[in-house]
Amino acid sequence: MKHDPIPNYAFPPGGLPGQDGDPEGSAVFTEAYAVIPAQVMRDIVTSFLPEWTGTRLWILARPMSGFAETFAQYAVELAPGGGSNDPEPDHDAQAVLFVAHGTARLTLGRDSYELRPGSYAYIPPSAVWTLWNTGDVPCGFHWVRKRWRPAAGMTPPEAFVTHEAEVPRVAMPDCDGVWSTQRFADPLDLRHDMHVNIVSIESAGRIPFAETHVMEHGLYVLSGTARYLLNKDWVEVGPGDFMWLRAFCPQACIATGTETFRYLLYKDVNRHPGLALP
Repeated sequence: MKHDPIPNYAFPPGGLPGQDGDPEGSAVFTEAYAVIPAQVMRDIVTSFLPEWTGTRLWILARPMSGFAETFAQYAVELAPGGGSNDPEPDHDAQAVLFVAHGTARLTLGRDSYELRPGSYAYIPPSAVWTLWNTGDVPCGFHWVRKRWRPAAGMTPPEAFVTHEAEVPRVAMPDCDGVWSTQRFADPLDLRHDMHVNIVSIESAGRIPFAETHVMEHGLYVLSGTARYLLNKDWVEVGPGDFMWLRAFCPQACIATGTETFRYLLYKDVNRHPGLALP
């Protein structure tokens, strides 16, 4: 199947709507899921971070007791010259960075990488890394953070940097190629206790059953539109919208429009659930 060229990736619009905007909007927060639409990711809800300069971010998810408890997810904007020499305060945290627009220089130990739209970096816990926007325009990237959970006989995975153009789309079974996943980490490498993948569903394609599972999800829509089943509700989502799902929230999808529906997907994997209640 012929795929779309690598598209422009959606990112929070910033700014502020005019006074003719509808304040009701389409944001939803329930006991099972939340939808944060792109239209509410505006300047006045950004945050700033210690040890970062020329940087603002939208915090889209953070651990919440009784909801999604394993991860935090940000959309980060670096002004030209912005960045950090000490980006991560938690030595147990691992990270995935995915660049939506602009360019940045990532250093990982002694190695240096020039990131561009579509670049993907996995950063293990305790890594020494820096990130700076060396370009003339802002750089926007997604940052997913999770504490790595040790397991018997396992050390943390190695760092790696790639580009989504180098990662094949693997079709899901029995779907004629309309539903596919780009898996950046080897699913059989049990050192990885989180996966951040890209899911693509061609127009009119679908997830044909209501997935109901233990994994938590953060889903950031990179392109296209869809009707998404969340618990008992069908919601319309499009570029830049974020869906945040707790464990066992039923979910399904039907792609709409003519553009491939694509989203960045976080999930926690490959570990025993803890048996002690919080």
